[in-house]
Amino acid sequence: MSIASTRFASFVPLLFVVLWSTGFIGAKLGLPDCEPLTLLSLRYGAVLVLMGAIALATRAPWPATPAQWGHIGVSGLLIHAVYLGGVFTAIRLGLPAGVTALVVGLQPVLTALGAGLFLRERVRAPQWLGLALGLAGVVLVVAHKVAGSGGPAAATLLVPAVTALVGITAGTLYQKRFCPAFDLRTGSVIQFLPSLVATALVAWRTETMVVHWTPAFVFALGWLVLVLSLGAVSLLNVLIRSGSAVNVASLFYLTPPVTALIAWAMFGETLTGLALAGMAVTVSGVWLARK
Repeated sequence: MSIASTRFASFVPLLFVVLWSTGFIGAKLGLPDCEPLTLLSLRYGAVLVLMGAIALATRAPWPATPAQWGHIGVSGLLIHAVYLGGVFTAIRLGLPAGVTALVVGLQPVLTALGAGLFLRERVRAPQWLGLALGLAGVVLVVAHKVAGSGGPAAATLLVPAVTALVGITAGTLYQKRFCPAFDLRTGSVIQFLPSLVATALVAWRTETMVVHWTPAFVFALGWLVLVLSLGAVSLLNVLIRSGSAVNVASLFYLTPPVTALIAWAMFGETLTGLALAGMAVTVSGVWLARK
């Protein structure tokens, strides 16, 4: 491996965290003009057109067996349709972003448990300590948002957030176990195709599918397609291929702190001293978990 390749590989986790954390831009700007599953259906459809064209133009290799097609498709359903569908639905229904972040923030711990059971990965004591520190840091970062979330009223909206948590955890473990390596171009097509079908069917039955094509919505959709689905998801697949499930999952602890920083810079959202302390604790925990 060349020095340039080594440096890029070390940069991938940081780039993934930054890109993945910008997902709130799509939710913040897009959901006022479109229902969540309709928005995701448009996103998946656009990704299929773009990545399908790239795969055909570059003559990218397709999986050799039906089993490989199936495994890649299932991982896509869990990571995209179930996870993103749950997060976007929770936000649209009114679950505060802080509560949603806390629920989904349990993913690294669940992944560590699943890695030992299904992948036979050995999770060492320092990694468990790092995961615990990371979760504590996330709690500190979003504490002020959770405090004003309405308590018991928000509890009734937890179902889609918990569904998202199960989806991203199961998807990470499933992909690491059954299809860790595939071509990113054709693999994206196979992942997003069943996600589009499932999401569009549920949207057709449960939503009006009305879209207001405002400039903010067009920007949000473009951001979700190009930056998130093509950029961040491709990096996630690279990370799952090259690292342990626990190492990959621990990166999700960094999403709430980075999202809070972006929201502070772009939208003027407040950052408390407790949140800043939580960021330091989270970074320390992730460093320990990935050491």
